[in-house]
Amino acid sequence: MATSLPATHGATRAALHTVAEHVLAPALHRATGRIGLRPTPGGFGTPWFPAGDRQRQVRVEGTDLVVAERGAQPATQRRAPLRTVGDAASLAEVEPGAPADVYPPVMPLEPDVPLDLDPAAARVIHGWFHLTGQALEAFSREHAAEEPTIAQLWPEHFDLAISMAEVNYGGSPGDDDHDAPYVYVGPWNLDGGGDSFWNEPFGASRPYDEVGAVGDAIAFFEAGRAVAPSAR
Repeated sequence: MATSLPATHGATRAALHTVAEHVLAPALHRATGRIGLRPTPGGFGTPWFPAGDRQRQVRVEGTDLVVAERGAQPATQRRAPLRTVGDAASLAEVEPGAPADVYPPVMPLEPDVPLDLDPAAARVIHGWFHLTGQALEAFSREHAAEEPTIAQLWPEHFDLAISMAEVNYGGSPGDDDHDAPYVYVGPWNLDGGGDSFWNEPFGASRPYDEVGAVGDAIAFFEAGRAVAPSAR
């Protein structure tokens, strides 16, 4: 999985984060009151949600926005390149802007500003979410007795994560403190650390170039579980 990152990674990540916050999250929230997204084919998007007498999904696939519907009538799909937040929101039939009563948005709402997207960088980000999702699925299945939550891609953080026994496990395509993607373990109460495993203020991370496959991410999650305060 881990190869050198395109120079356009940071800009593309910011653009996709913006779409997650200001298009996908409001589309889902308007219909369900929820904001949790999912990895989807070729990218990420909403789970299916009710839209009248049909079901709708709004998702990013590569560098396109896709609005899919299914129900009693034949399935339909509308697609357009991601150019601006305003255009994407129009295709999704939603007012652009993060649901302000749920969380303060991280990315600015600039409906008419062109989105800076590179297909190669988008593939890296989508691939990272899918690798993380596969790892979380296997890890959750192994520890089902501890009742892990559903893996959700949170638009405000732009990361994919679960919680289990008061510990967060997940993966991020990068953020203000990490230029590259990483997986992480974040105990709710670290109690000052106490183990060399913890290399972050929030817990522990492993960077993109040390996670070459799903099994590497699973092994990291298992190592974190073994030393997390809730497991002692």
